[in-house]
Amino acid sequence: MRAEGVTRATAVRTAVVWDALRAVLAERSAATGRDRLDIVDAGGGTGGFAVPLAELGHAVTVVDPSPDSLAALERRAKESGVGVRALQGDAADLGELLDRGSADLVLCHSVLEYVEDPISALVAVSGVLRTGGVVSVLAANPVAGAIHRALAGQFDEARTALTDPDGRWGDRDPTPRRFSAETLAQLLGATGFGVGDVLGVRIFADLVPSRLVDGEPGAAAALIALEQAAADHPVLRDIATQLHALGHKN
Repeated sequence: MRAEGVTRATAVRTAVVWDALRAVLAERSAATGRDRLDIVDAGGGTGGFAVPLAELGHAVTVVDPSPDSLAALERRAKESGVGVRALQGDAADLGELLDRGSADLVLCHSVLEYVEDPISALVAVSGVLRTGGVVSVLAANPVAGAIHRALAGQFDEARTALTDPDGRWGDRDPTPRRFSAETLAQLLGATGFGVGDVLGVRIFADLVPSRLVDGEPGAAAALIALEQAAADHPVLRDIATQLHALGHKN
């Protein structure tokens, strides 16, 4: 039962991202005539996205700095009966680890907040993408950081998060930087990507008590539908825990 709960919670949190990824995969397959696409997951960790993508039949490479995460990824892939290539390194190292123009899609999820230089990381991503390829960027949102600190009773930290240039709530904040929808789009544009819509991810999922989702039949599906409906709402998007953007390499 506990494993089912984890699966349900993950499905709710990632539904909007998976909707976007499925559309990209269909678009790239149609454009290239290939059902098996080359995908790189930069900072892919234990394979939360990589393994399901491999299960769909794609060739997936995960690049991550943590050997422990890569070991867990390989175990997870083996248990799922798929092959995923694991390489140790950072997002900025992609050009050294992978051939130029070798990927149809690069995932850059929860990475730009932590790298030394987000611009360099996205330039490296662009280098490994084929023309017409896509980068999927998922990043923390500063407004949500303020909301969550306020809900925890840390009102001074919430106020700090609203005014700090990096969206941080204090010296103890484990996230080095956060991005608004505007700064995320500007970052992609500055590195040569054509930018699509920026969507909100986990708008309600992190605010609704888990007992309301786990205890009611159909509640998870209803919450997913709500997240999908709110993802591009002009107000609700900007309070999401994370923001998701697609960058297209021309």
